[in-house]
Amino acid sequence: MHRDQIDSALAARLVATQFPEWAGLPVVPVEVDGWDNRTFRLGDTMTVRLPSAEGYVRSVEKENTWLPRLAPHLPLPIPVPLAVGAPSSEYPWPWSVRRWIDGRITTRDRIADLDAFAKDLAGFLVALQQISTAGGPLAGAHCFYRGAPLEVYDTETRDAIAALGARIDAATATAAWEDALAAAWSGPSVWFHGDVAANNLLVDGAGRLAAVIDFGTCGVGDPACDLVVAWTLLDGESREAFRAAMPADDAMWARGRGWALWKALITIDSPDATPAAASEARRVAADVIEEFSRS
Repeated sequence: MHRDQIDSALAARLVATQFPEWAGLPVVPVEVDGWDNRTFRLGDTMTVRLPSAEGYVRSVEKENTWLPRLAPHLPLPIPVPLAVGAPSSEYPWPWSVRRWIDGRITTRDRIADLDAFAKDLAGFLVALQQISTAGGPLAGAHCFYRGAPLEVYDTETRDAIAALGARIDAATATAAWEDALAAAWSGPSVWFHGDVAANNLLVDGAGRLAAVIDFGTCGVGDPACDLVVAWTLLDGESREAFRAAMPADDAMWARGRGWALWKALITIDSPDATPAAASEARRVAADVIEEFSRS
C-alpha cells in the first residue's frame, strides 16, 4: 500500500467502522506529517496514526505496550494510546488512536531560549534512561538498530562516503566514522527514544519544550543515538549545554556523532529526500566533520 493512499478519508472510514462512538468526528491531516506513519487529527482530543509501510507496523504494539509504562516516570507528556485498530480490507495493518497533545512542532524560531531547551531535553532523556529496562525491547530490527552497535551501518556509511566523493571531506568523514566505531558502548543497556528530531519535539506558546512524541524507534540499548539532535537542532553553547546535562563522555559523544554522520550521509543523495532535507543533511554532515577535525 503506497503512503499516498493513506488519506483522511480512509482514516475516517476505519474509525467509523471499528470505533462507531467516534464516527462523525472530523478527521484532518496534522500540520507536519511523519514518514513512518500518516497521522490525522480526530476531533479536538485525539489523533489517528497509521503506519505507512509494513516495516513500521511493529511499532504499534510496542508503543501501545510501553508508552503507558514509561509515561509516569517522565517529566514531559508523551503519547497516550487510547485504542488499537485492526487490519481491514482497505488497510492491511494494525493502527492506533492516541490522545492529542497540545503544542507545535519545534523549529528554531519557535524556541524562546535554545540553551534552556537543550537542558530540558537532556533532562527528559536522562529520566528516560533511568527507567527500569525489565522486559523492554532490546535494540534490533524493530527500531532499525537504533541503540545497537554502529557496525550495523558500517558498509552503508562507507559506501555513502565513496559515492559522495569530492562533495565532502571524505578522509575526515572516514576518520570520524572510524572514531565512532572504536568508541564501543560498555555501560548497561538503558531506554532510548531513537529518533530525537525537531519533528518529534513539541513546544508550547512560550517557546519551551512541551512534549516528546513518536516512540516508534524506542528500545533498550546504547543511548548515544539520542545525541543526534545536538547536530541537527543545536549548536554552539546550546550543544555544549546539552552534552553537559546528558551527561555524555567522549566515547558517547563520538558514537552520537557517528549516528548523526551516518544519517546525514545516506540522506544527501536519497531519492526519498526532498531538496530541503538533502540540503539540511549536507549541513549536518559538514558540521559533524568540522567538529571532529577540531577534536
